[in-house]
Amino acid sequence: MRASLAALALMAGPALACTGAPVCQVDPGSLALTRLIDFEGLQAGQGPGHLVDEIMTFDGAQIAERFAGQALVANGDFDGVAGRPLSPLQLLPAPEGQTKSLVWVAGNTILNGFGPAGFPRRQAQGEGALAILFEAPQPAIEIDIRGGEAGAARLQFLRADGTEITTLSLTGLGEGPLAFLRADGLSDISGVVLTNEDPQGIAVDNVRFGPPPELS
Repeated sequence: MRASLAALALMAGPALACTGAPVCQVDPGSLALTRLIDFEGLQAGQGPGHLVDEIMTFDGAQIAERFAGQALVANGDFDGVAGRPLSPLQLLPAPEGQTKSLVWVAGNTILNGFGPAGFPRRQAQGEGALAILFEAPQPAIEIDIRGGEAGAARLQFLRADGTEITTLSLTGLGEGPLAFLRADGLSDISGVVLTNEDPQGIAVDNVRFGPPPELS
């Protein structure tokens, strides 16, 4: 009988703490995720950064603004996303001029979403929605946040058919990794939508996902 020792290593500690909620925020150090999107090596720029209109494709995941079936709504200077995605999940790029950019900051390349005011306006930078679609459903993910001045963020977790697993509301944002684990050892996180209401907006540095390879 095959046993996934790697899955046990991933889940044993943090899964015990993931009770009473479909997705739990956990200590990033408790997850052994094996795949990384770090945006390094991509064209970037200073200031508002290098504009990226298209859906971004990486090994194992894609990044855009929202999913087909969802509506983009203005929440003051910030993007909001409403409605249930269509099945199966499919990413949509942002409207022209309200998209995303890659920026050099302290030697790193980070990803900004732009809010309703549009690129390259400062009041839009870091205030747009970002959506991630995983090639395979995930049991856990980690996102490194840049910026974060004690503001708020929302993360919507979706299955491949567009149904919502849960939406988490976070407050007191700061710079650093945010890690999330699916309860009960499930592996059905196919999409994530990130929006925020931080005073200066937020950016994404690294995205980690991918459970360890199965051992027997």
